Amino acid sequence: MNRLFTFLIVFGSIYHFSSAIAQTSKEDSLWAVWNNESNPDSARLKAIGTISWSTIFSNPDSGFVLAQIEYNFAKEKGLKKRMAKALTTLGSSFYMKSEFDTAVFYFKQSASIQNEIEDRIGLNATLNNIANVCLLQGDYTSAIDAYSKSLKYYEDEGMISEAGSVLGNIGRVHSFTNNSEKALDCFQRALELNKSVNRHTGIAGCLNSIGNIYFSKERYKDALQLSFEALTIYEEIEQKDGIANACIWIGKNYLELEKYSEAMDFLQRSLVINEELGSKRLASSSVLNIGKVHFAMRNYSKAKEFGSRSLNLAKEVDAQAEIQASALLLSKVYKATSKPALALEMYELYISTRDSLQSEENQKSVIRQGFKYEYEKQAAIDSLMHDEEQKLSAATIEKQEAEADKKDAEIEAQRNLQIALYGGLGLLCLFGGFMYNRFRVTRKQKVVIEQQKDEVEFQKEIIEETHKEITDSIQYAKRIQSAILPPPKLVKEYLADSFILYKPKDVVAGDFYWLEAQKDLVLFAAADCTGHGVPGAMVSVICNNGLNRSVREYGIVDPGKILDKTREIVISEFEKSEEEVKDGMDVALCALKGRTLKYAGAHNPLWIIRNGSSEVDEIKANKQPIGMFDKPLPYTTHELELNAGDSIYIFSDGFADQFGGEKGKKFKSANFKKLLLSIQMETLPRQKELINQAFEEWKGNLEQLDDVCVIGLKV
Repeated sequence: MNRLFTFLIVFGSIYHFSSAIAQTSKEDSLWAVWNNESNPDSARLKAIGTISWSTIFSNPDSGFVLAQIEYNFAKEKGLKKRMAKALTTLGSSFYMKSEFDTAVFYFKQSASIQNEIEDRIGLNATLNNIANVCLLQGDYTSAIDAYSKSLKYYEDEGMISEAGSVLGNIGRVHSFTNNSEKALDCFQRALELNKSVNRHTGIAGCLNSIGNIYFSKERYKDALQLSFEALTIYEEIEQKDGIANACIWIGKNYLELEKYSEAMDFLQRSLVINEELGSKRLASSSVLNIGKVHFAMRNYSKAKEFGSRSLNLAKEVDAQAEIQASALLLSKVYKATSKPALALEMYELYISTRDSLQSEENQKSVIRQGFKYEYEKQAAIDSLMHDEEQKLSAATIEKQEAEADKKDAEIEAQRNLQIALYGGLGLLCLFGGFMYNRFRVTRKQKVVIEQQKDEVEFQKEIIEETHKEITDSIQYAKRIQSAILPPPKLVKEYLADSFILYKPKDVVAGDFYWLEAQKDLVLFAAADCTGHGVPGAMVSVICNNGLNRSVREYGIVDPGKILDKTREIVISEFEKSEEEVKDGMDVALCALKGRTLKYAGAHNPLWIIRNGSSEVDEIKANKQPIGMFDKPLPYTTHELELNAGDSIYIFSDGFADQFGGEKGKKFKSANFKKLLLSIQMETLPRQKELINQAFEEWKGNLEQLDDVCVIGLKV
């Protein structure tokens, strides 16, 4: 019990951080550089800086901790440029969570240092970060001013990638102020610049932004295509905030095309990511558009729920555009439900926010800044010609001033010589006193250093003990999870010609396999719970218990009805928490009796390869998880007859989603099917070996992305 308590309390607060900082083999090598104290300080700081920056996009809180380590070390070594970079990362971690005031606080500290050391490149990047905040808070005048200055600097310096990024931001300002033609021009120019330097993030951002302009022009199919192109790029480079943003726009386009189911799928996906990243602004946008889908479907109670939730989130981070849109949605909901007073209140909020964002003066200011940028470019050219004309007259004046300065210098030198003679004796006395004082201070410092050494040794012992407790807790958790998995002997007893490939990403896993036998019926499943590692393992215990109770306690043997009851049990367990829990499980569940197979699935399909066939037959799952879901439906049970030599496969998504190969892309389901078809003549144990070999070769030096579970069975 004591070990389990340690696991729940101590490890719960530390595990997310420790797992987040070891995402790839590249990061492992960077950690090796940082931890090797014999490396140069600059190399160590560059390593920890790269890790902290990449971490903020998937886990802003962990990124903040790492950036704080980077800042403290840089400050200790007096490396101001690295201090500024760390402060920028600290600010960006709060930007990702939509905590804009705190983000600006760190950005301004970074800008102060960069201005002090005359780091023009870094200063421009930081000012752009501040401008991004101004843009989101509706201060378009400040945003366009900063962007225009940065664009001029980057163009003058030939910094194409940075210029493309700023052009995209200027396009966003024009988009927000309803100048769509100017915005479209900026986005297209930015796209060409980003393509010229193969900057994937910028290309995806521009595609999505151009799609947004098409959306405003009601060209929904064109907009949808561009957002899907952007989504593909974001998925390839694993940029979560980009994936979430693209999903929002895909959902919005599907909504306008009245494809409500597709819209809901993408909007819910964006919400999960935004909540994971802690981005309240983007989460507000996801929630808002989910509310719009419910409104379009005349589900007014849900529309009100999501509209209110969106408004509260937007107010928390002062996201003016989201406040405006949320107020308009709620106004429509209250009007449709015959609540005129509330409808009027929300409409007044919508009008006041809209007028603030789109005031004539605000738009004029943006236009003026655009003309100012073009004027300053020409003024810089004119200034060079004027400087040449002034050089000749300035040279004559400088010659006369130099002769006068020479005479003054001779007089000053004589006076300084006298002061030096008398001052020298005084300095010698002061120096002697200083040396005596330093001797006394040094002796005291030696005592302090000895005391500090003892403290360091004590802290080292505490850290080592804590590490041991955490490691023991993980191993204990592994034993707990192993106990819920059916032993190999039981699997072979009921599924003689079968294999199970089970590869947890970490010591413990969110994936698990399950088996229950009753007389001549055998039930088996491959399950994938939310997350991986310790959090995923905790969810797997609850979901495994749900399957067991559905069969053993309620006596259900139909796969679809088992999943219905399991969902009910899992939701009931999570509802005991005071906080909303959205974790759950994807699963493929089979019931085999003789050669009759019944199947039901939550997201995870069943694949069948008939004896002698060159194709994979896929039985699709219901597109809803075992967990919380809007408008859940009963799971479908599929029944089919198998023939001798037929093979069936169920699995989690870990294999197909693994990145690898020469281009570092996902393996994907199509390649997984080809692999299974190519090994049909092999025995099941040999198939397991070949599947595992293919996985390892594809993964190469990259880290395993998720847990892997594959079950194969031959009739």
